[in-house]
Amino acid sequence: MNEADERYSTAEDAIYDAFFLLLKEKSVDRITVSDVVKKAGIVRSTFYNHYENIPSLVIAAEDKTINDIFRLMERFHAKNDKDICRSYYLAICNYTRKNPFLASLLQTPRGDAFFEKALMMFHRYVTDISNVSAAPGKKGQVSFSYYVAAAIGSTLGVLHKWIAEDFASPAEDIADILAQIFVSGILPYLNTAVR
Repeated sequence: MNEADERYSTAEDAIYDAFFLLLKEKSVDRITVSDVVKKAGIVRSTFYNHYENIPSLVIAAEDKTINDIFRLMERFHAKNDKDICRSYYLAICNYTRKNPFLASLLQTPRGDAFFEKALMMFHRYVTDISNVSAAPGKKGQVSFSYYVAAAIGSTLGVLHKWIAEDFASPAEDIADILAQIFVSGILPYLNTAVR
């Protein structure tokens, strides 16, 4: 990475960090470019080199959040080992709790648009996974993709409830619930779709 690319990346990280910190103080619709610039310690032109306005920053933050979740998903290779599943779900829970953008987004009307975008991206991910899976024939691939979609849907549903309850339950308890759902409720069907 050359020096200009590194500066660009550093400025972008500062903008995201400032935006996420501001979300702890006020709702997304109350955040201004001036707020972000001041919190990030950058000049206004640097912000505009990266984003047109706050709505474009919100869209980029949505995409970053989805990509972060995908990176967590890609490191997960389901086995019958509940501990592996639990550690994966604990990573997802900790990411969710630390990401004020995700938590605030799911509490607003914009959350519906985010869910739609996330589901479209998850659908592409599931399609790619099922196309390279060991599932025999078209019917096995279709079944496999629906089971993976069910795992994603149940995870999002549990996380949404946890966020709505202001993270009242410990992340470890939520990870246990998600691992149990996956290991007992979804993994057996994934295994049959792959055979």
